[in-house]
Amino acid sequence: MVISQKAAVSVVYAGAMFIAVMDLTIVNVALATIGRQFHVAAAGVAATVIGYQVSVALFIPASAWLGDRLGPRQVLLGSIAIFTAASALCGLAGSLPELVAFRVLQGAGGGLMTPVGLTMLFRAFPQSERVRASAILVIPTALAPAVGPIIGGLFVTDVSWRWVFYVNVPVGIFALVFGALFLADQDHPAPGRFDFAGFATSSLGLGLLMYGVSEGPDRGWTAGPIVATIAAGAVLLAAMVVIELRVRAPLLDLRVYADRLFRSSSVVLTLTSVAFFGLIFLLSLFFQDGLHFSALQAGSTICPEAFGVIISSQFISRRLYPAVGPRRIMTAGLLLIAAIALALSFVGTGTSVWLLRVILFVMGFGVAAVFMPSQAAAFATVGAERTSVASTIFNAQRQLGGAIGVALLTAVISALHPVRTVAGHAEANLHAFHTGLYVCAGVAVTAALAALTVRDSDAASTMVRHRRPSPADATDTAAVN
Repeated sequence: MVISQKAAVSVVYAGAMFIAVMDLTIVNVALATIGRQFHVAAAGVAATVIGYQVSVALFIPASAWLGDRLGPRQVLLGSIAIFTAASALCGLAGSLPELVAFRVLQGAGGGLMTPVGLTMLFRAFPQSERVRASAILVIPTALAPAVGPIIGGLFVTDVSWRWVFYVNVPVGIFALVFGALFLADQDHPAPGRFDFAGFATSSLGLGLLMYGVSEGPDRGWTAGPIVATIAAGAVLLAAMVVIELRVRAPLLDLRVYADRLFRSSSVVLTLTSVAFFGLIFLLSLFFQDGLHFSALQAGSTICPEAFGVIISSQFISRRLYPAVGPRRIMTAGLLLIAAIALALSFVGTGTSVWLLRVILFVMGFGVAAVFMPSQAAAFATVGAERTSVASTIFNAQRQLGGAIGVALLTAVISALHPVRTVAGHAEANLHAFHTGLYVCAGVAVTAALAALTVRDSDAASTMVRHRRPSPADATDTAAVN
């Protein structure tokens, strides 16, 4: 059985991306139950999330060098194996320390597999077909965070919290076996010596910054440890910039930011990640704590957003993007997301569930209109020798943007107190959630302004309309042969 490398890389990476992104949302549903299981307070259980996020941040910077050193196929399959095995171990954990340790191991796999997989995806597809690759990529990116709460709610309610980790195992095994059978290694540049100074400053800087951003909403942004952690992370990242611009073979070649299109697309993606992942997180809380939906009902209300993404991404990739280009599509998509966030700020306890599902389905069109063009355009003018480094930086920004989005929205609703006492009774404070929606809209509008800096002419190599071959084309080809 012969499978094209475009198909093989797409299948393996889509599977890897799905379990990596879903893990960001599905575990949150189970935290309260895990705390009761191990008799630990909520603040202690949060270590399972923070440990994973910090581990991802620590390993992302080394992914490009390892991919070029060992081969992208070997690193991708190895990281999927680590993530899958760690997921099974998380489900088997007998104590909270064990669970946290296995989550750190899981984060190591997640930190390596997404940048290396993205590199392989964009090396498999030529410039003229990058929009097709992005249409594939946007599906797991949007579907996973939408279905994660549903699957997590079902498992926690009807089976066991352990299944929020076990669910990764069959998907991971499928991606691993499929990749071992059909995935070929790719040509890749020989790396220079390992940049230990760049690795230490980038990994520790990202890890500390991720920890501070994740813990800030719960422990207080002015708390000494949080201020110190964020400050130390910022100083290390600043040192990393100085080091990487001076060494001959940097681990993270920051000169890629000199590419105007990559720089603009990166800013748009980061801001969109803040708005999108923050909004999905906020809506899960809003629907459950504010509107008193069950976990399953909240998840099924958010899920139509993913179907909007899947449906619209095909039209955008095949028709709209080649004709219009990324700039106007991304701007319109972000303004649609901002409008949806503002519309949701008028939602109250009497709002129809089906109306909410329709609104979120429409929001999926805006999400597809941002993520797909930004990913297609970002690498259009990046040379092949810098693809692995660019994908590493791109993924680090997405991870950090998502963490900032969740932290920002958590801080907003915590400051305004999501639950208040009225006449001696606890009552949801809808104003807190509505304010969070205003913040999401504001970030989306800011991202739209950033999208205006993208130049369609820079992305011209990706704006190619593909048509299916007609019977006449097949006849002509046969005649030539």
